[in-house]
Amino acid sequence: MAMYKVLVMDGVSEKGLEPLRNEPEIEVVIGSKMTEDELIAVIGEYDAMIVRSATKVTPRVFDHAPKLKVVGRAGVGVDNIDLNAATQHGVLVVNAPDGNTIAATEHTIAMMLALARNIPQAVAKMKNGVWDKKAFLGVELRGKTLGIIGLGRIGSAVARRAQALEMDIVAYDPYITEEKAESMGIKLVTFDELLPVADFITVHMPKTKETYHMLDERAFDMMKDGVRIINCARGGIIEEEALYKYMKEGKVAGAALDVFEKEPNTESPLLELNNFIATPHLGASTAEAQLNVAVDVAEEIVDALKGKVVRNTVNIPSINPEVMVKVKPYLKLAEKLGKFQAQLVEGRVTKLEITFSGDLAGEEVKPITTALVKGFLDPILQETVNFINAPLLAKNRGISVAQTVNGKANGYASLITLKVTSDKGEKTVSGTLFRDNDPRIVMIDGCRIDAVPEGYMLYVPHIDKPMIIGPVGMLFGEHNINIAGMQVGRKEVGGKAIMMLSVDAPVPEATLKAIAEIDGVLDVKFVSL
Repeated sequence: MAMYKVLVMDGVSEKGLEPLRNEPEIEVVIGSKMTEDELIAVIGEYDAMIVRSATKVTPRVFDHAPKLKVVGRAGVGVDNIDLNAATQHGVLVVNAPDGNTIAATEHTIAMMLALARNIPQAVAKMKNGVWDKKAFLGVELRGKTLGIIGLGRIGSAVARRAQALEMDIVAYDPYITEEKAESMGIKLVTFDELLPVADFITVHMPKTKETYHMLDERAFDMMKDGVRIINCARGGIIEEEALYKYMKEGKVAGAALDVFEKEPNTESPLLELNNFIATPHLGASTAEAQLNVAVDVAEEIVDALKGKVVRNTVNIPSINPEVMVKVKPYLKLAEKLGKFQAQLVEGRVTKLEITFSGDLAGEEVKPITTALVKGFLDPILQETVNFINAPLLAKNRGISVAQTVNGKANGYASLITLKVTSDKGEKTVSGTLFRDNDPRIVMIDGCRIDAVPEGYMLYVPHIDKPMIIGPVGMLFGEHNINIAGMQVGRKEVGGKAIMMLSVDAPVPEATLKAIAEIDGVLDVKFVSL
């Protein structure tokens, strides 16, 4: 009799389930499409579950799954799985981040070639009985400059294939070092430097508040006349109204999108343009990719059920239970500190230095370091960052990670300090746990503070003088934004000070700009945790 039962949903590749079927102690059950209530009625029988994107694994599902040990996502995104609920119930969530890399890479190259040679348009005319050779004069890729926005797994793979096509490569990625890019034969440039030199631009960034509509009217104005645009990454990075405008005007010679800001999308005005081609989010839709992600996640399920270390845990690390008891309260704090710093730091990051002080100096702190690195990379990378791959992703971007211990904790029982070094300077933040494991940020760049790292926050460094705090508060009132909390810290009277505000909603750009213009304000950063 099998020891474990695994429920497989959403038509996961049967061949990909072989690692599970080869284990005599594992019983595989193929489920049909279910409502939440139907899933809740049966999930109590299962030790593991595999889904794609259709099945939603909600907090209610976890509440009714006492035997569940692991949920596997046969793919990359885990938006359909409630990670907080999984963690609260001690359930591992694993995914398959590498299985679709080649598929997405090849789709990007296919879109670029189709765009350069007008292949979809020519096919459509021939199928309508028209032989129109003169209408489809294309361009060659050889000798052209390809601008790659984002040098992660897929962006780097696209670069290698474009080099084989004898294209010149320039790339923008603020989280990879020049040395790393140079070793790949790629010239690293700023975003504004890339735009006017690229003949083709391909996007491989995550969709974040920093990258949302990064290709807007300002960006299109800076581009070379006749540029061609490809996006097989995430919808929303390109402002589609601006793209339509510049294609109509002739500034953009053509565009190829596999993703849209709103999907499914068959009514976009872009589809009316002859120089626009599109596919319905097919980046990962190959037989090989679907098989690969199924095999990868099935192998992870087997390892998880056998108590082995798994590679692609999305929510919690796989570590010794005794160590976990001691460090678990600090994992959330560390991840928040990393996310906080990622949204403050400017320039090209080269080094993360983490110092553990006080009670932590004698503990196994490597899992905490990993959580901090994960938190730092999570807001800025396209690929899924987890507790297993975070150190490798940092290394691949030329970001060194140093971990040290120090017995002195500046009056706190324990302290975690993260110093980030970039080509624009250094920034340091420290955090600790108060009573009942309540995480706090207690120091930023030497200024003492007491801020709860959660929700929406505003970081405002300024000169310590009158008429700073009041005008900031007035602006928030005028813009109808409620302040939930405010903390101010300084090193010395009349020197540099910082203001941290917790607010109830995202802060519009107009408000941030108005705050930045207040006399004495040095900078303003909106942070979402």
